[in-house]
Amino acid sequence: MIQIENLSKKYGNKIVLNSISIFFENGKVYGIVGENGAGKTTLFNCIAGLETFEGEIKSDIPKLKNHLGLLVTEPYFFSKITGKEYIQLLCNARNIHTIDFEKSNIFDLPLNEYASKYSTGMKKKLALTAILLQENNYFILDEPFNGVDIQSNIIITEIIHKLKELGKTVIISSHIFSTLNDTCDEILILENKTISKKVGKIEFNQLESEMKKITVGNKIDLLGLK
Repeated sequence: MIQIENLSKKYGNKIVLNSISIFFENGKVYGIVGENGAGKTTLFNCIAGLETFEGEIKSDIPKLKNHLGLLVTEPYFFSKITGKEYIQLLCNARNIHTIDFEKSNIFDLPLNEYASKYSTGMKKKLALTAILLQENNYFILDEPFNGVDIQSNIIITEIIHKLKELGKTVIISSHIFSTLNDTCDEILILENKTISKKVGKIEFNQLESEMKKITVGNKIDLLGLK
């Protein structure tokens, strides 16, 4: 589990997150939704130990960051590191030194080529493969479906289901509501710098309708399409 209590984050005088309290259970998948700039990535970075913050984050395993796999929206790779070397590097950080690269290359990536030359989708699939092979207990997946082909999206969805089955804690963000519906147990709305609402599975369709109504409104009519 991950328990967040009164988490706040400022950049100078600008408040980005304000007094957020959430409890993430083991064996559940949580979706975080919010507009661009709502603070989702900042919240993820705080949980992963990449940002300083006010408040407290606790977990059932000490040193949360040493057991957490973070998939960022746009993974960065050194210019002269191959896909295979990248996976080995991240696994070495978890003291995992025996890897069957051929068996675990489920996305059919060119692991002997430089990762910096990969397409956007290939980079995301490489980064995801690496954190999965780390045998983490917690996963934060920031927009895991963006920029990835349909076939890989199906695989990623099944990976999330498997992580849930294994009792992992999974937190994801996505602007594609159907992927949240397919994977999440709960959806949390991040707006006005805090978690404004928590919605269970049976309320997902109602939430989608409400969000569509608020977001779209009469904007399409204003275009005067002919």
